Formats: sequence, C-alpha cells, structure tokens
Amino acid sequence: MAVRRIVANLYAADPDQAQQFYADLLGLERVMDHGWLITFASPASAAPQVSIACQGGSGTPVPALSIEVDDVDDVHRRAQGARLDIPYPLTDEPWGVRRFFVRDPFGNLVNILSHL
Repeated sequence: MAVRRIVANLYAADPDQAQQFYADLLGLERVMDHGWLITFASPASAAPQVSIACQGGSGTPVPALSIEVDDVDDVHRRAQGARLDIPYPLTDEPWGVRRFFVRDPFGNLVNILSHL
C-alpha cells in the first residue's frame, strides 16, 4: 500500500473566494471545480506529507497549511500589496527557512516559506 496524494480540505462558505488567494497570489491552477468544491494544484511534483505539531515554531500557533514557494519575498510583497492579514512577519528562522504567516479569505492561518 502506498499513499499517492494528500489533499487539504478547508471549509469555505463561498469557495470562489479562494481564486484571488490560492491562484492569483500563489500561482496554483484551478484543476477541479464542482461549485461546492474547488481544487487548486501546482504542476510541481512533491512527496505526500503530513505534519503534526504542538506549535508553529518560534512560539507561533500551528498553521492550517504550509506552502513552500520559490520566492517568499515576492509572495510577501504581493500579500502586503493585497492588504492581506499577515499576523507573523517575514522572518529568517533558525531551522533554515524564511517565512511569514498570512490569513486566507476564510481565516485559515497559512505558513508561506522558502528554504534558505
């Protein structure tokens, strides 16, 4: 038996509101749309992962999602330009990542990061 994929399912009263955050800000493609459920995906391939945590690192709350990007500074600038809620500032962490936390349109805490 092998796990082939892991999908995060986040509640949203209006899934269409995800377009600006997950597609426009993060560059994910809308690959499935049933109206009541929209799936965004990256053409990049990655191993399925699940993280279990009692905190988010550096004393932060555990985020709902962690999304690794190739240029965290660019995503941070665009998130600021979009006036999104950034409850944890862009930070170089001692474990080798540069990251910030942002809230998606549904209030989920999202960790956006790049490895240093």
